[in-house]
Amino acid sequence: MSGDRGGGVLADLTLPARGSQTARGLFSAALRRALTELLRLPPAPGPNGAAWGRFAPVLRRIAGQSPGALASAVRRPTVGTLIRCLRGRPDAALQGELLATLALELAVAGVLEDRVTVLQPPAMVPCLGARCALAPPPGPLAIGPDGWAVGGVGGALGRDFGTCPSEHVLTDIYATIAGPIALALRRDNNPLAGLEAHPDKSGSALDLGGLPPAAWLAGLRAGLELIATHLPALRAELDVGLVLVVPVGHDGERHLSASYQEAIGTVYLSLHPSALTLAEALIHEFSHNKLHALLEQGPILDNAWSPLYASPVRPDPRPLHGVLLAAHAFLPVAAMLESMLAEGTGDVERRLRQVARGNHEAVETLRLHARPTSLGEPLLAELVALDARFRGWWED
Repeated sequence: MSGDRGGGVLADLTLPARGSQTARGLFSAALRRALTELLRLPPAPGPNGAAWGRFAPVLRRIAGQSPGALASAVRRPTVGTLIRCLRGRPDAALQGELLATLALELAVAGVLEDRVTVLQPPAMVPCLGARCALAPPPGPLAIGPDGWAVGGVGGALGRDFGTCPSEHVLTDIYATIAGPIALALRRDNNPLAGLEAHPDKSGSALDLGGLPPAAWLAGLRAGLELIATHLPALRAELDVGLVLVVPVGHDGERHLSASYQEAIGTVYLSLHPSALTLAEALIHEFSHNKLHALLEQGPILDNAWSPLYASPVRPDPRPLHGVLLAAHAFLPVAAMLESMLAEGTGDVERRLRQVARGNHEAVETLRLHARPTSLGEPLLAELVALDARFRGWWED
Protein backbone atom coordinates (compact mmCIF):
# COMPACT_ATOMS: atom_id res chain seq x y z
CA MET A 1 0.00 0.00 0.00
CA SER A 2 1.28 3.47 -0.87
CA GLY A 3 2.22 5.98 1.79
CA ASP A 4 -0.19 8.57 3.17
CA ARG A 5 0.20 11.99 1.53
CA GLY A 6 -1.92 14.91 2.66
CA GLY A 7 -5.56 14.91 3.66
CA GLY A 8 -5.51 11.19 4.41
CA VAL A 9 -5.47 10.40 0.68
CA LEU A 10 -3.02 7.83 -0.63
CA ALA A 11 -0.88 8.52 -3.67
CA ASP A 12 -2.33 5.85 -5.99
CA LEU A 13 -5.84 7.13 -6.53
CA THR A 14 -5.45 7.07 -10.33
CA LEU A 15 -3.51 3.85 -10.93
CA PRO A 16 -3.67 1.62 -7.84
CA ALA A 17 -0.68 -0.32 -6.61
CA ARG A 18 -1.06 -4.02 -5.88
CA GLY A 19 -2.96 -4.45 -2.63
CA SER A 20 -3.96 -0.77 -2.51
CA GLN A 21 -6.65 0.22 -0.04
CA THR A 22 -7.06 3.74 -1.42
CA ALA A 23 -10.38 3.19 -3.18
CA ARG A 24 -11.79 1.19 -0.26
CA GLY A 25 -10.95 4.05 2.08
CA LEU A 26 -12.53 6.65 -0.21
CA PHE A 27 -15.76 4.73 -0.73
CA SER A 28 -15.95 3.97 3.00
CA ALA A 29 -15.59 7.66 3.82
CA ALA A 30 -18.34 8.55 1.34
CA LEU A 31 -20.55 5.86 2.86
CA ARG A 32 -19.99 7.22 6.37
CA ARG A 33 -21.08 10.67 5.23
CA ALA A 34 -24.24 9.25 3.63
CA LEU A 35 -25.07 7.31 6.80
CA THR A 36 -24.64 10.44 8.91
CA GLU A 37 -26.87 12.46 6.58
CA LEU A 38 -29.47 9.71 6.53
CA LEU A 39 -29.81 9.66 10.30
CA ARG A 40 -30.12 13.46 10.36
CA LEU A 41 -32.51 13.78 7.43
CA PRO A 42 -35.41 16.08 8.39
CA PRO A 43 -38.98 15.20 7.38
CA ALA A 44 -40.23 16.82 4.19
CA PRO A 45 -43.66 18.43 4.13
CA GLY A 46 -46.74 16.26 3.64
CA PRO A 47 -47.68 12.62 4.31
CA ASN A 48 -44.36 11.13 3.23
CA GLY A 49 -42.50 13.51 5.54
CA ALA A 50 -44.74 12.54 8.43
CA ALA A 51 -44.07 8.86 7.66
CA TRP A 52 -40.33 9.61 7.65
CA GLY A 53 -40.66 11.23 11.05
CA ARG A 54 -42.20 8.00 12.39
CA PHE A 55 -39.49 5.93 10.69
CA ALA A 56 -36.55 7.95 12.04
CA PRO A 57 -36.51 6.32 15.54
CA VAL A 58 -36.73 2.88 13.90
CA LEU A 59 -33.79 3.78 11.68
CA ARG A 60 -31.69 4.97 14.61
CA ARG A 61 -32.38 1.73 16.43
CA ILE A 62 -31.29 -0.31 13.40
CA ALA A 63 -28.13 1.82 13.16
CA GLY A 64 -27.28 0.83 16.72
CA GLN A 65 -28.24 -2.83 16.51
CA SER A 66 -27.40 -3.77 12.90
CA PRO A 67 -24.94 -1.17 11.55
CA GLY A 68 -23.52 -3.53 8.94
CA ALA A 69 -26.91 -4.22 7.36
CA LEU A 70 -27.73 -0.52 7.26
CA ALA A 71 -24.35 0.30 5.73
CA SER A 72 -24.85 -2.39 3.06
CA ALA A 73 -28.23 -0.90 2.14
CA VAL A 74 -26.91 2.67 1.94
CA ARG A 75 -23.90 1.54 -0.12
CA ARG A 76 -26.32 0.48 -2.86
CA PRO A 77 -26.82 3.42 -5.22
CA THR A 78 -30.57 2.79 -5.30
CA VAL A 79 -30.49 4.13 -1.71
CA GLY A 80 -27.32 6.26 -1.46
CA THR A 81 -28.12 8.32 -4.55
CA LEU A 82 -31.48 9.35 -3.08
CA ILE A 83 -29.80 10.43 0.17
CA ARG A 84 -27.34 12.66 -1.71
CA CYS A 85 -30.11 14.09 -3.89
CA LEU A 86 -32.01 15.12 -0.76
CA ARG A 87 -29.18 17.35 0.51
CA GLY A 88 -30.80 20.67 1.27
CA ARG A 89 -33.82 19.68 -0.80
CA PRO A 90 -37.10 18.94 1.06
CA ASP A 91 -38.63 16.80 -1.72
CA ALA A 92 -41.59 14.79 -0.40
CA ALA A 93 -41.78 12.40 -3.38
CA LEU A 94 -38.05 11.67 -3.22
CA GLN A 95 -38.22 11.11 0.52
CA GLY A 96 -41.12 8.71 0.05
CA GLU A 97 -39.08 6.78 -2.50
CA LEU A 98 -36.12 6.66 -0.12
CA LEU A 99 -38.36 5.46 2.71
CA ALA A 100 -39.89 2.66 0.63
CA THR A 101 -36.57 1.57 -0.93
CA LEU A 102 -34.62 1.59 2.32
CA ALA A 103 -37.39 -0.15 4.28
CA LEU A 104 -37.60 -2.88 1.63
CA GLU A 105 -33.82 -3.44 1.67
CA LEU A 106 -33.79 -3.62 5.48
CA ALA A 107 -36.80 -5.96 5.60
CA VAL A 108 -35.22 -8.34 3.08
CA ALA A 109 -31.99 -8.22 5.12
CA GLY A 110 -34.01 -9.30 8.17
CA VAL A 111 -33.28 -6.27 10.37
CA LEU A 112 -36.57 -4.35 10.08
CA GLU A 113 -38.52 -5.20 13.24
CA ASP A 114 -41.25 -2.57 12.86
CA ARG A 115 -43.95 -2.05 10.28
CA VAL A 116 -43.34 0.96 8.00
CA THR A 117 -46.10 2.58 5.97
CA VAL A 118 -45.37 4.76 2.95
CA LEU A 119 -48.53 6.70 2.16
CA GLN A 120 -47.42 7.80 -1.32
CA PRO A 121 -44.91 5.19 -2.57
CA PRO A 122 -43.31 5.09 -6.04
CA ALA A 123 -44.78 2.80 -8.66
CA MET A 124 -41.74 0.51 -8.43
CA VAL A 125 -39.53 -0.07 -5.39
CA PRO A 126 -36.15 -1.62 -6.23
CA CYS A 127 -34.35 -4.04 -3.94
CA LEU A 128 -30.84 -4.30 -5.32
CA GLY A 129 -29.80 -6.59 -2.47
CA ALA A 130 -32.30 -9.22 -3.62
CA ARG A 131 -31.95 -8.38 -7.35
CA CYS A 132 -35.73 -7.82 -7.40
CA ALA A 133 -38.28 -5.02 -7.28
CA LEU A 134 -41.72 -4.52 -5.84
CA ALA A 135 -44.41 -3.11 -8.14
CA PRO A 136 -47.35 -2.76 -5.77
CA PRO A 137 -50.85 -1.68 -6.73
CA PRO A 138 -51.77 1.94 -5.92
CA GLY A 139 -52.29 2.84 -2.30
CA PRO A 140 -50.39 3.13 0.98
CA LEU A 141 -47.59 0.54 1.08
CA ALA A 142 -46.86 -1.27 4.33
CA ILE A 143 -43.50 -3.01 4.70
CA GLY A 144 -42.81 -5.12 7.77
CA PRO A 145 -40.47 -7.84 8.97
CA ASP A 146 -42.60 -10.62 7.46
CA GLY A 147 -44.09 -9.10 4.33
CA TRP A 148 -45.52 -6.21 2.37
CA ALA A 149 -49.13 -5.23 1.84
CA VAL A 150 -51.26 -2.73 -0.06
CA GLY A 151 -54.91 -3.06 0.88
CA GLY A 152 -55.75 -6.73 0.51
CA VAL A 153 -52.73 -7.56 -1.67
CA GLY A 154 -49.36 -8.58 -0.26
CA GLY A 155 -46.53 -11.06 -0.18
CA ALA A 156 -43.57 -12.42 1.68
CA LEU A 157 -40.23 -10.74 2.26
CA GLY A 158 -36.98 -12.08 3.72
CA ARG A 159 -35.60 -15.13 1.97
CA ASP A 160 -38.89 -15.71 0.14
CA PHE A 161 -38.90 -12.33 -1.59
CA GLY A 162 -38.38 -12.81 -5.29
CA THR A 163 -39.43 -16.46 -5.16
CA CYS A 164 -43.11 -16.00 -4.38
CA PRO A 165 -45.45 -16.04 -7.41
CA SER A 166 -46.88 -12.56 -6.82
CA GLU A 167 -47.43 -10.57 -10.00
CA HIS A 168 -46.16 -7.55 -8.08
CA VAL A 169 -42.65 -8.93 -7.49
CA LEU A 170 -40.37 -8.40 -10.49
CA THR A 171 -37.50 -10.85 -10.67
CA ASP A 172 -36.14 -9.63 -14.02
CA ILE A 173 -35.12 -6.21 -12.72
CA TYR A 174 -31.37 -6.89 -12.39
CA ALA A 175 -28.83 -9.39 -13.67
CA THR A 176 -25.48 -10.16 -12.05
CA ILE A 177 -22.51 -9.23 -14.23
CA ALA A 178 -19.75 -10.40 -11.89
CA GLY A 179 -19.51 -10.61 -8.10
CA PRO A 180 -21.29 -7.61 -6.56
CA ILE A 181 -21.75 -5.78 -9.88
CA ALA A 182 -25.30 -5.80 -11.29
CA LEU A 183 -26.84 -4.75 -14.59
CA ALA A 184 -30.11 -2.78 -14.38
CA LEU A 185 -32.73 -4.18 -16.74
CA ARG A 186 -36.03 -2.45 -16.03
CA ARG A 187 -35.61 0.76 -14.03
CA ASP A 188 -33.00 3.19 -12.74
CA ASN A 189 -34.20 5.28 -9.78
CA ASN A 190 -31.50 7.96 -10.09
CA PRO A 191 -33.55 11.19 -10.31
CA LEU A 192 -30.65 12.94 -12.06
CA ALA A 193 -30.32 10.50 -14.97
CA GLY A 194 -32.26 12.80 -17.27
CA LEU A 195 -29.71 15.59 -16.82
CA GLU A 196 -26.84 15.86 -19.29
CA ALA A 197 -23.72 18.01 -19.53
CA HIS A 198 -22.23 16.39 -22.64
CA PRO A 199 -23.17 18.11 -25.93
CA ASP A 200 -23.48 14.79 -27.80
CA LYS A 201 -25.94 13.17 -25.38
CA SER A 202 -29.45 13.85 -24.08
CA GLY A 203 -29.58 12.17 -20.69
CA SER A 204 -28.94 8.62 -19.58
CA ALA A 205 -32.28 6.84 -19.73
CA LEU A 206 -32.13 3.07 -19.28
CA ASP A 207 -32.14 1.45 -22.71
CA LEU A 208 -31.00 -2.04 -23.68
CA GLY A 209 -30.87 -0.98 -27.32
CA GLY A 210 -33.12 -3.82 -28.40
CA LEU A 211 -30.57 -6.43 -27.35
CA PRO A 212 -31.15 -9.25 -24.84
CA PRO A 213 -29.56 -9.07 -21.38
CA ALA A 214 -27.27 -11.97 -22.36
CA ALA A 215 -25.56 -9.78 -24.97
CA TRP A 216 -24.94 -7.06 -22.42
CA LEU A 217 -23.60 -9.50 -19.85
CA ALA A 218 -21.23 -11.11 -22.37
CA GLY A 219 -19.88 -7.75 -23.52
CA LEU A 220 -19.39 -6.33 -20.04
CA ARG A 221 -17.77 -9.51 -18.77
CA ALA A 222 -15.34 -9.43 -21.71
CA GLY A 223 -14.45 -5.84 -20.81
CA LEU A 224 -13.94 -6.76 -17.16
CA GLU A 225 -11.74 -9.68 -18.19
CA LEU A 226 -9.46 -7.35 -20.13
CA ILE A 227 -9.13 -5.14 -17.07
CA ALA A 228 -8.41 -8.15 -14.87
CA THR A 229 -5.66 -9.30 -17.22
CA HIS A 230 -3.91 -5.96 -17.67
CA LEU A 231 -4.84 -3.93 -14.55
CA PRO A 232 -5.57 -6.51 -11.83
CA ALA A 233 -5.35 -3.99 -8.98
CA LEU A 234 -7.92 -1.73 -10.64
CA ARG A 235 -10.14 -4.76 -11.35
CA ALA A 236 -10.06 -5.49 -7.61
CA GLU A 237 -11.18 -1.91 -6.94
CA LEU A 238 -14.21 -2.41 -9.18
CA ASP A 239 -15.51 -5.06 -6.80
CA VAL A 240 -15.16 -2.53 -3.98
CA GLY A 241 -16.74 0.53 -5.57
CA LEU A 242 -18.86 -0.46 -8.59
CA VAL A 243 -22.34 -1.73 -7.77
CA LEU A 244 -24.58 -0.99 -10.74
CA VAL A 245 -24.22 -0.66 -14.52
CA VAL A 246 -27.11 1.08 -16.28
CA PRO A 247 -27.40 0.38 -20.04
CA VAL A 248 -27.97 3.41 -22.26
CA GLY A 249 -28.38 1.93 -25.73
CA HIS A 250 -26.37 0.16 -28.41
CA ASP A 251 -24.36 1.59 -31.26
CA GLY A 252 -21.85 -0.33 -33.35
CA GLU A 253 -19.84 2.80 -34.16
CA ARG A 254 -20.15 5.31 -31.34
CA HIS A 255 -19.86 4.66 -27.62
CA LEU A 256 -21.38 6.83 -24.89
CA SER A 257 -21.00 6.68 -21.13
CA ALA A 258 -21.74 8.80 -18.09
CA SER A 259 -21.63 8.99 -14.31
CA TYR A 260 -23.12 11.33 -11.72
CA GLN A 261 -21.51 12.72 -8.60
CA GLU A 262 -24.51 11.79 -6.45
CA ALA A 263 -24.76 8.27 -7.89
CA ILE A 264 -21.60 6.82 -6.37
CA GLY A 265 -21.35 3.17 -7.37
CA THR A 266 -23.17 3.55 -10.72
CA VAL A 267 -21.85 3.82 -14.28
CA TYR A 268 -23.91 4.40 -17.44
CA LEU A 269 -22.66 2.65 -20.58
CA SER A 270 -23.79 1.93 -24.12
CA LEU A 271 -22.99 -1.51 -25.52
CA HIS A 272 -20.23 -1.73 -28.12
CA PRO A 273 -18.92 -4.78 -30.03
CA SER A 274 -15.33 -4.10 -28.91
CA ALA A 275 -14.30 -5.51 -25.52
CA LEU A 276 -11.49 -2.94 -25.45
CA THR A 277 -13.95 -0.07 -25.87
CA LEU A 278 -16.08 -1.42 -23.03
CA ALA A 279 -13.00 -1.91 -20.83
CA GLU A 280 -11.98 1.71 -21.48
CA ALA A 281 -15.49 2.91 -20.63
CA LEU A 282 -15.62 0.91 -17.40
CA ILE A 283 -12.24 2.28 -16.32
CA HIS A 284 -13.19 5.82 -17.35
CA GLU A 285 -16.52 6.01 -15.51
CA PHE A 286 -15.29 4.10 -12.47
CA SER A 287 -12.41 6.55 -12.21
CA HIS A 288 -15.00 9.33 -12.13
CA ASN A 289 -16.71 7.46 -9.30
CA LYS A 290 -13.48 7.46 -7.32
CA LEU A 291 -13.17 11.22 -7.70
CA HIS A 292 -16.82 11.62 -6.77
CA ALA A 293 -16.11 9.70 -3.58
CA LEU A 294 -13.10 11.93 -2.90
CA LEU A 295 -15.24 15.03 -3.43
CA GLU A 296 -17.46 13.88 -0.57
CA GLN A 297 -14.55 14.96 1.67
CA GLY A 298 -14.20 18.43 0.14
CA PRO A 299 -12.99 20.30 -2.97
CA ILE A 300 -9.96 19.09 -4.94
CA LEU A 301 -9.20 22.37 -6.73
CA ASP A 302 -9.67 25.94 -5.54
CA ASN A 303 -10.33 27.02 -9.15
CA ALA A 304 -12.33 23.98 -10.27
CA TRP A 305 -15.15 25.76 -12.10
CA SER A 306 -13.73 28.90 -13.72
CA PRO A 307 -12.26 29.92 -16.07
CA LEU A 308 -12.83 27.44 -18.94
CA TYR A 309 -10.08 25.61 -20.86
CA ALA A 310 -9.86 23.40 -23.94
CA SER A 311 -10.40 19.72 -23.18
CA PRO A 312 -8.55 16.89 -24.97
CA VAL A 313 -11.69 14.68 -24.96
CA ARG A 314 -14.59 17.12 -25.32
CA PRO A 315 -15.55 19.52 -28.14
CA ASP A 316 -16.69 22.18 -25.66
CA PRO A 317 -14.50 24.27 -23.33
CA ARG A 318 -14.35 22.77 -19.87
CA PRO A 319 -13.63 23.97 -16.35
CA LEU A 320 -10.51 22.53 -14.76
CA HIS A 321 -12.73 20.10 -12.87
CA GLY A 322 -13.62 18.52 -16.22
CA VAL A 323 -10.00 18.48 -17.37
CA LEU A 324 -9.07 16.78 -14.09
CA LEU A 325 -11.77 14.14 -14.60
CA ALA A 326 -10.45 13.44 -18.10
CA ALA A 327 -6.80 13.06 -17.09
CA HIS A 328 -7.64 10.93 -14.08
CA ALA A 329 -9.85 8.63 -16.17
CA PHE A 330 -7.60 8.19 -19.21
CA LEU A 331 -4.22 7.68 -17.52
CA PRO A 332 -5.24 4.18 -16.29
CA VAL A 333 -6.60 3.52 -19.80
CA ALA A 334 -3.12 4.29 -21.11
CA ALA A 335 -1.65 1.85 -18.59
CA MET A 336 -3.99 -0.90 -19.82
CA LEU A 337 -3.10 -0.19 -23.45
CA GLU A 338 0.61 -0.24 -22.62
CA SER A 339 0.18 -3.67 -21.03
CA MET A 340 -1.67 -4.89 -24.13
CA LEU A 341 1.25 -4.01 -26.44
CA ALA A 342 2.70 -7.45 -25.85
CA GLU A 343 -0.14 -8.78 -27.99
CA GLY A 344 1.47 -6.97 -30.93
CA THR A 345 -1.45 -5.13 -32.52
CA GLY A 346 -0.91 -1.86 -34.34
CA ASP A 347 -4.36 -0.63 -33.35
CA VAL A 348 -3.40 -0.76 -29.67
CA GLU A 349 -0.23 1.25 -30.28
CA ARG A 350 -2.13 3.89 -32.26
CA ARG A 351 -4.75 4.13 -29.54
CA LEU A 352 -2.08 4.40 -26.85
CA ARG A 353 -0.39 7.30 -28.66
CA GLN A 354 -3.74 9.04 -29.05
CA VAL A 355 -4.66 8.59 -25.37
CA ALA A 356 -1.19 9.53 -24.10
CA ARG A 357 -1.17 12.77 -26.12
CA GLY A 358 -4.59 13.73 -24.83
CA ASN A 359 -3.50 12.93 -21.29
CA HIS A 360 -0.40 15.08 -21.65
CA GLU A 361 -2.46 18.01 -22.90
CA ALA A 362 -4.83 17.67 -19.93
CA VAL A 363 -2.06 17.23 -17.35
CA GLU A 364 -0.14 20.22 -18.74
CA THR A 365 -3.27 22.35 -18.47
CA LEU A 366 -3.64 21.26 -14.85
CA ARG A 367 0.06 21.73 -14.09
CA LEU A 368 0.04 25.28 -15.44
CA HIS A 369 -3.31 26.47 -14.13
CA ALA A 370 -4.75 24.27 -11.38
CA ARG A 371 -4.65 25.38 -7.75
CA PRO A 372 -5.07 22.13 -5.81
CA THR A 373 -6.36 22.01 -2.26
CA SER A 374 -4.54 19.92 0.33
CA LEU A 375 -6.94 17.14 -0.64
CA GLY A 376 -6.01 17.47 -4.30
CA GLU A 377 -2.23 17.91 -4.04
CA PRO A 378 -1.33 14.19 -3.96
CA LEU A 379 -3.71 13.53 -6.85
CA LEU A 380 -2.13 16.24 -9.02
CA ALA A 381 1.34 14.92 -8.16
CA GLU A 382 0.30 11.43 -9.22
CA LEU A 383 -1.13 12.68 -12.52
CA VAL A 384 2.10 14.55 -13.35
CA ALA A 385 4.20 11.48 -12.50
CA LEU A 386 2.06 9.17 -14.60
CA ASP A 387 2.15 11.60 -17.53
CA ALA A 388 5.95 11.55 -17.38
CA ARG A 389 5.88 7.74 -17.41
CA PHE A 390 4.17 7.85 -20.82
CA ARG A 391 6.50 10.51 -22.24
CA GLY A 392 7.71 8.16 -24.96
CA TRP A 393 4.16 7.90 -26.29
CA TRP A 394 3.26 11.58 -26.46
CA GLU A 395 6.58 13.14 -27.46
CA ASP A 396 6.99 13.74 -31.18
